[in-house]
Amino acid sequence: MTLYDLFLQTQRLRVSDGQRVPLMERAGSGRALVLVLPQLGDFDSLEYAWWVQRSAQPLQEADITVRAVGIGDRSSGLQFCTYTGFPAEHLFIDPTAELHQQLGLYRGLLLKMPGLSASQAVWLNLMLMCAGVGSPGTLAEVFRGYRGDRQAPQLIGDEEVVNAAPLPPLKGSVFKRAGGSGFQRPFELATLRLRNMTEVLSHWKTYVPNSAYLTQRGGTFLFDAHGTLLYEHRDRGILGFAETMSNPLAFLWAEPGSPLM
Repeated sequence: MTLYDLFLQTQRLRVSDGQRVPLMERAGSGRALVLVLPQLGDFDSLEYAWWVQRSAQPLQEADITVRAVGIGDRSSGLQFCTYTGFPAEHLFIDPTAELHQQLGLYRGLLLKMPGLSASQAVWLNLMLMCAGVGSPGTLAEVFRGYRGDRQAPQLIGDEEVVNAAPLPPLKGSVFKRAGGSGFQRPFELATLRLRNMTEVLSHWKTYVPNSAYLTQRGGTFLFDAHGTLLYEHRDRGILGFAETMSNPLAFLWAEPGSPLM
């Protein structure tokens, strides 16, 4: 069975109406982008959805259909869509990461420690991954969020106001004064990540009904109209949801003549 056939045959609960339906239908004339997300309360999931929503118009113009499946329950999905703006009719729930396991996606660090319960071990493994253990590139990506990146696009408009408690509301022009404009300025990405962290911690039980899958990573799969796999990326660690983190959807515009962002 091909990956495309697997996605066509797999049924999961759709967030918009709670119905169990196939993840996707056969593509028409365009491409199909399937995002297999980790826990919906995972910072990677929220950040990836932000990039997708930021690119909603170019994706539509390029005739790219987006479907996503993440770990959680319907309440997780509804909160996720409310916060990110991701369409609830395009998000599906896999509460036990069954699809992730079928795809052979990285389960994360799974060290077992004497004297720790299963839930305590999961948390310890997650903390170790946040420190870069069993999660290559995580620390470098964290630091990039603070120092800025001239190869990445500007993330916050100069007139946009960002609420990222415990910081006071910040206007985008603050970042302009810190580093300029037209690229990812120092602390710009870190501020967006802080906003995501505040969101998750404020609704932790909703986002993470079962902590058993906190270390599970996701993957990205792009198909053409005939079901041929054009691109895939399998996450190797936290903050590694894209091959090019400075522009996670850059692979979509790599073909000659496609609408470049």
